[in-house]
Amino acid sequence: MSYLTPALLLRAYAAGIFPMAESRDADVLHWLSPEERGVLLLEKFHLPRRLRRTYLSGRFEYSADRSFREVVRLCATVHETSWINGEIEGLYGELFDSGLAHSVEVWRGDELSGGLFGLSLGGVFFGESMFSRERDASKAGLAELVLRLRSGGYVLMDVQFWTRHLGQFGVEEVKRGEYLGMLSGGLGCSGVFLSEFSAAARLHALGDLIER
Repeated sequence: MSYLTPALLLRAYAAGIFPMAESRDADVLHWLSPEERGVLLLEKFHLPRRLRRTYLSGRFEYSADRSFREVVRLCATVHETSWINGEIEGLYGELFDSGLAHSVEVWRGDELSGGLFGLSLGGVFFGESMFSRERDASKAGLAELVLRLRSGGYVLMDVQFWTRHLGQFGVEEVKRGEYLGMLSGGLGCSGVFLSEFSAAARLHALGDLIER
């Protein structure tokens, strides 16, 4: 029997700790606080030129919080291995119902081509997982998320682990102590997740990003 609750999960994230399962079918959760953490200072986000063209091409359409549970399910099942077991999936569903977890969906017509989800606390967004069913769908979803976060007053995105793939967008790797300082500062800010994001707001946010 698990004693993990949404309230306990929130306290853990605020302290720099997060849970992971070893597999989709695992019953045991492990608590992690890595010595080195992957973070994106949103003011330093880099949108590669080729992805910018894809993002502006009209190939995809975007939404937020429209299909949260489906995004989590696909993040847990599309990949060969997953740290998202049934318990984590259920907890994030509860956090979504309480307005603290959010998703971004990437559509090609009526088909969900990609997406990602995470947790919002203060001015910090904890990006948990993403999936893609076609080339560039998850990358475009990340760009969409960052534009919404920047427009909503967020300052920090925690991606847990640095990878070369994420590094191209400006994700850095910092030591635990430095991360905890960044986390404390970010939690003191007031981010508002923009579930609605008009085309005009998107272009304005993109213009600010390109001009900086």
